[in-house]
Amino acid sequence: MRVIKSARVMSQACRQAPHPLGLVPTMGALHDGHLSLVRRARAENRTVAVSIFVNPAQFGNPQDLECYPEDLERDLDLVRREGVDLVFTPTAKEIYPAGFDTWVEVGAIGDKLEGAHRPGHFRGVATVVAKLFNLVRPDLAYFGQKDGQQTVVIQQMVRDLDLGLTVVVCPTVRQADGLALSSRNVHLTPEQREAAAGVYQAILRADELWRSGEKKASVLRQQVRKILENQLLIDGIDYVSVAAAGTLDELDDSNESIQDVVPGTMVSVAVHYGQVRLIDNILLD
Repeated sequence: MRVIKSARVMSQACRQAPHPLGLVPTMGALHDGHLSLVRRARAENRTVAVSIFVNPAQFGNPQDLECYPEDLERDLDLVRREGVDLVFTPTAKEIYPAGFDTWVEVGAIGDKLEGAHRPGHFRGVATVVAKLFNLVRPDLAYFGQKDGQQTVVIQQMVRDLDLGLTVVVCPTVRQADGLALSSRNVHLTPEQREAAAGVYQAILRADELWRSGEKKASVLRQQVRKILENQLLIDGIDYVSVAAAGTLDELDDSNESIQDVVPGTMVSVAVHYGQVRLIDNILLD
């Protein structure tokens, strides 16, 4: 396994590597969710590249950036065991050198949900991912459904900018009680961690209602919110969304009539446990 810090060297190594080449972009603090992406990439490509870079441009809150967990040696050991060929571990100055002033604006799709609560977040995500795609030139890039809006944003960017690669979205990996794996879970207290399993149970309720015949988006939204509001350790709910998965448009239209919930609808939430913010989603299909 080759570990590379230089963008120029990484670009050269990827051009010389056998294809197809699969890329797994990460911010480190790797867990089984990340490793599931690596394993999928390993099964489908001759060369697998992983990036480990905590991207400052997508953090609106400096405290959130400072608290993001990092353990590069552990991460390298994990990806080495999975047979990764190339690992890109740049510094922020390598990605954003002096004078850097070009950004990818993703439009309206980045202003909803996460974008509404984290202004500028998807500009930072899209810019760094576009840079990684240009450096690595992967045939396939792997992302987790856990960051549902992010996958939609990246897929649109790839289409709109004709980037010529396939975005592979892999299922959310969960712990036994349903909590989606996240690098931020380590900051939960034991009590919060136990309660956080209720986030998945809340969005599962929407799936249960939909399968039983409930097709009103407002009913699904209300039921999910009701379950979340009854969880004592939740300190805030940023949003409960029932939206078209391809556009993230909420299914209640402007004149307050209710559209039918159809296959492909994404039910997503963002909640706070103390200082920890968790997101989760499911697709109805």
